[in-house]
Amino acid sequence: MTDMAELQARKKPINLAIVHVDPEAFVAHFTGWLEITSYITALRAGEAVPPADGVTPKLDEDRLRSDTVKDVGNDAVFAFCMTAALKADKSAVDKVETALVESYGKEFPGANALWYFRANIDAPVSLEDFVGQAAKKMLTQDIPPPPLRAKENWNAGLRFFEKARKSNFVHEIMYPLAKWHRERWSETAEKGIAFLHHIEDNVPVLREALEDPRNDESFIANLLLKTAPAVDMELADDMQGYLRSLGRRG
Repeated sequence: MTDMAELQARKKPINLAIVHVDPEAFVAHFTGWLEITSYITALRAGEAVPPADGVTPKLDEDRLRSDTVKDVGNDAVFAFCMTAALKADKSAVDKVETALVESYGKEFPGANALWYFRANIDAPVSLEDFVGQAAKKMLTQDIPPPPLRAKENWNAGLRFFEKARKSNFVHEIMYPLAKWHRERWSETAEKGIAFLHHIEDNVPVLREALEDPRNDESFIANLLLKTAPAVDMELADDMQGYLRSLGRRG
């Protein structure tokens, strides 16, 4: 079975590993995910033919070093590190790195993604820079003081949201990200309202946004849109439109 059914069969366990931040399961299914995505990409490009035995080909050295495999590896590792950061599970990231280095060497597929979560980037520029640096603080539980906490949570939450929507694992990141947003902003509503801007206007709006029981993309987008004034964030028109369109229900 080397078609889209095989792709779905191999994606399911790595999906679960990312959602539940399970480093052992992630590593166990990582190679299989690289193999099937590499094979299907090569098949579509006319660079491969269906094997006679129906078994998905293993990765040879050339394919392992290909941009396709590197991109797929980076996407998967980045997604895992994001959900690990949302749970402040640094040990899970460490375990994945150790296992992949043992299997592939220091230049393993996904090594570039991991760099963003390890490096000190003093002047972030790219979306990956911002996500990696925010996640690094989450992983080490470097929590800002209450006066800065809500705004830092808002900024990190927006960057994570934008990055999640660009991933092949968007749904797997979005659910724990929604839970993280709910927990952070529920904490603010209970203990940090004194540090919000225009409390009398923004606290009722925040509490109303938190009444949405669904932990999904729409909940996050609506929460980010509604809480921006509370942390003194002035959104550009295009960002307002982006969040408003994603925050609509049905």
